[in-house]
Amino acid sequence: MGQCYGKTVPGAGSHRQQNTTTIIDTSAGDGDGSRTPLPSFANGIPSVKNTPARSSSHASPWPSPYPHGVNPSPSPARASTPKRFFRRPFPPPSPAKHIRESLAKRLGKAKPKEGPIPEEHGVETDSQSLDKSFGYSKNFGAKYELGKEVGRGHFGHTCSARAKKGDLKDQPVAVKIISKSKMTSAIAIEDVRREVKLLKALSGHKHLIKFHDACEDANNVYIVMELCEGGELLDRILSRGGRYTEEDAKAIVLQILSVAAFCHLQGVVHRDLKPENFLFTSRSEDADMKLIDFGLSDFIRPEERLNDIVGSAYYVAPEVLHRSYSVEADIWSIGVITYILLCGSRPFWARTESGIFRTVLRADPNFDDLPWPSVSPEGKDFVKRLLNKDYRKRMTAAQALTHPWLRDESRPIPLDILIYKLVKSYLHATPFKRAAVKALSKALTDDQLVYLRAQFRLLEPNRDGHVSLDNFKMALARHATDAMRESRVLDIIHTMEPLAYRKMDFEEFCAAATSTYQLEALDGWEDIACAAFEHFESEGNRVISIEELARELNLGPSAYSVLRDWIRNTDGKLSLLGYTKFLHGVTLRSSLPRPR
Repeated sequence: MGQCYGKTVPGAGSHRQQNTTTIIDTSAGDGDGSRTPLPSFANGIPSVKNTPARSSSHASPWPSPYPHGVNPSPSPARASTPKRFFRRPFPPPSPAKHIRESLAKRLGKAKPKEGPIPEEHGVETDSQSLDKSFGYSKNFGAKYELGKEVGRGHFGHTCSARAKKGDLKDQPVAVKIISKSKMTSAIAIEDVRREVKLLKALSGHKHLIKFHDACEDANNVYIVMELCEGGELLDRILSRGGRYTEEDAKAIVLQILSVAAFCHLQGVVHRDLKPENFLFTSRSEDADMKLIDFGLSDFIRPEERLNDIVGSAYYVAPEVLHRSYSVEADIWSIGVITYILLCGSRPFWARTESGIFRTVLRADPNFDDLPWPSVSPEGKDFVKRLLNKDYRKRMTAAQALTHPWLRDESRPIPLDILIYKLVKSYLHATPFKRAAVKALSKALTDDQLVYLRAQFRLLEPNRDGHVSLDNFKMALARHATDAMRESRVLDIIHTMEPLAYRKMDFEEFCAAATSTYQLEALDGWEDIACAAFEHFESEGNRVISIEELARELNLGPSAYSVLRDWIRNTDGKLSLLGYTKFLHGVTLRSSLPRPR
């Protein structure tokens, strides 16, 4: 339900409506016949039923890369990515979400006024009983003069317009018009309300579409935004033959990471990052980009995991398909975009949506074929660290801005909510675990310290070089918007209460804000672990029983047989293997051998 998606109206130069495939999975039907049918799952692999926009009874609009009469291998894990230039994607998204989940956020446990909520089996709501009054301004015609249509999608169309009065008088704007007649369910109404709330709450970033106004009348909702006349990023990729040079790609990726870092700090996950959702402000080659289309976006608390499957097939992260994800899913999508920018091919490709999902879950991107041999090692490492299937090992947007491929000492680095989550875990850890991560932080290289120094500076340490809870609190407050308050990001400060009675210097901050999982993704992890273990041996390692080690890891007696291998027989202390396993943490499922 964002600014624009769907088929382009001929002659329209900007604000193209997105032609998107959205993967939607909800447990309850919403009764809206215009929505994309839900995917079904077999053996854990999602498959998509036929949609009105793309039925399997018709020939695929995608030309096959295989010779006539030759079918692709049924293997889901392809050895390489098919050499296909990026082409126009899929049908428009349906921003449907689970009805009970969405309405609970807005209404709590109170019964909604607009009538009965559809049950799990998908009973359709009588659209006549729905309250379609949003409380927006009702004088749209007096304030704006509509121009030509510039895009159309399933749930509305976008027009250029001119403001007739007020602060925007005589300025061109874009107006997204959503018909109330198509709001046939409570969830459809909630989608529109949430999109406007997100656009209004997320304010002040250079690369985020500017929201101006929201109006309504008896027939439509009107969302007024800035007009971007430079076209989509997708168009520019295609105009360059499908790929960018490394230097030009960097300029694009920097803008994407900057706005993603801003959204994530505010507690907003976009969930549909792709080239079609970035518009250029003008036709100039060096024009700024703006992120649009928050129809699938949502507020998310720092420790929250979402489980509804939404997004666009080629850009969807593995954990989304596994129904447990957070802002890291956006980072995966940025990795896909960067891969496309650098080589002109998709990292995951198949002839069907279900095939795409299989490759996302099982296959690795191809970095061997042309043009990858000519891409810098830093560029390849950058993409690989975004496309790690383990979301815990991916860089955050703020971290990616400090990666050697993009690093610029003069460029400010945004505050990262990840350090709050890591410091919180450190403060609640046992003394033995804190000693282990302190040793790990002493083995960090200069590359890893660049990010940590930048984050420590953003906390504005006291004159004695220490930070306290107040520093963390004030740093968040300086970046707060209405979105941060809506997503309750500030609540994480309450979980860091132990820091109210003590201070932390830079050395301890490095220990607290270091992620073992992210270090494990590095090529030099073994060297880092060995160096860290040497520090641990001299400063923190001690005799520990199997029972105590199990308590440290919250494991029961059934794990003793595994933990026994972590402790040296000679002195009863952790071995190198035990140290690295202890840092990583285990669960019964991952640590115990499977029965034969």
